[in-house]
Formats: sequence, C-alpha cells, structure tokens
Amino acid sequence: MTRRLIQLFLGLALYGVSIALIVRADLGLDPWDVLAQGVFERFAGPAGLSFGLVVNLIGMAVLLLWLPLRQKPGVGTVANVLVIGTVANVGLDWIPADLALPVRAGLLVAGVVLNGVASGAYIGAGLGPGPRDGLMTGLVARTGWPVKWVRTAIEVAVVAVGWLLGGSVGLGTILYAVAIGPLVHIFLPLFTIRKRD
Repeated sequence: MTRRLIQLFLGLALYGVSIALIVRADLGLDPWDVLAQGVFERFAGPAGLSFGLVVNLIGMAVLLLWLPLRQKPGVGTVANVLVIGTVANVGLDWIPADLALPVRAGLLVAGVVLNGVASGAYIGAGLGPGPRDGLMTGLVARTGWPVKWVRTAIEVAVVAVGWLLGGSVGLGTILYAVAIGPLVHIFLPLFTIRKRD
C-alpha cells in the first residue's frame, strides 16, 4: 500500500507540474484546462482566486456529478481533486511567463509527455480514478454508450465551453488530443501495480 500511495502522490504532483508547463507554453491547453482557464479568466481571476484553485474546484464539481451515476470515489479520486491544482499553482509561480517561442514550444512538448507519464503513474497506482475519468466511466455504465463516444462528447463539450469563456485553444490543444492516448498507452503498463492474489 505504501508504494501505491507514493506512486499516486508523485503522479498527481507531476500532473500538476505538467499543467504549469503547458499553461506557460501559451500555445493552447488540454481540454479540461481550456475550461479551467476560461472559468479563471471570466470569473475566478477577477475575484482573486488562483488558476490552480479553479482546477481543484472544477474537480470537486465533476465529483458531484458522480452522485447520480452512483460512482464511488477512492483515495486517489480525493487526492486528485486536492493535489493537482495546488501543485500547478506552485509550478506557475516558478515558471516565468512571456518566454521566447522556442522555449515555449519545448515547455509544451515536455508538459504533454510529462502528463502522459503522470497519468500512467497515478492511474497505475490503482487507488481510484480521477473525477473526470470517473465521470466518463459512470456515463458509460449508465448509458451503455461506447467509451469513445462518451469521452469525445465530454472533451468537445468542455473545450467548447472553455473557449467561449476565454480559454486558450491552439496547437497545444491539438498536440495533447493526438498524443495523450498513445502516451498513456505506453506509460500505464509500466506503472501499473498488480494486485496480489
């Protein structure tokens, strides 16, 4: 159990760092962070809230959507809501803004790859899905619709709402969409901790 917890929290912390890298690249965000940035720009920033807190609050809001779906959160689910946005704030404080384009491109690539590693690590710990993943699996279980349709519908919806609120959609959004599946496919088996019989 100790190894699972260490891997979970390291994975979540790396996920938060990956968000900070992608935000500072300023070339387009992943779908859920497009939404977070839109909410931040429109409501939270003017109210004095941080971007990372918005990430955490959106995670909590998504977790509430689990109730009618009868999903049960695990330790990893709760940790996901608390850790990722908090670490993203620290990363945003450390990584400067307004960097040269080649540096920003490097941050984008590093952020997307690190996101794949981090996803493999925290999911592989097997201590509960993140709020967004649980929403997807809960909808699939309740509706019987294919995962690819449900996942695509959720991602398109959050990008659309985030973009309408002022979130950043661009090359980074496309790169993330194309690369994250293959990256998680590579890293998840490397980090999956098998349950002992």
